[in-house]
Amino acid sequence: MDPAAAFGQVLRSLRRDAGLTQEQLALAAEVERNFVSLIERGVNQPSIRVIFKLGDALGVQPSRMIELVEALVEGE
Repeated sequence: MDPAAAFGQVLRSLRRDAGLTQEQLALAAEVERNFVSLIERGVNQPSIRVIFKLGDALGVQPSRMIELVEALVEGE
C-alpha cells in the first residue's frame, strides 16, 4: 500500500474513533477542512508539523500514527 493512502486510512480511523468530523478535527488541528479530506483520500501528504497538530488534536502520539501507517504498508 502507498504510504500516503495508508496515512489517510489511519487518520480516518483515528478521527472516527475519536468521534470527530473532518471539520472538528480541522478546527482542533488548525488546518483547513478540505486538507483533512485530501489527506484521508491520500491525495495530499501532511508535513511533519501537520502530523504533530493532527496527533495533538486526536490525543495520539505522532509516532503511534506512523507505527500504524507502517503496519498497513508492511502488511501487504
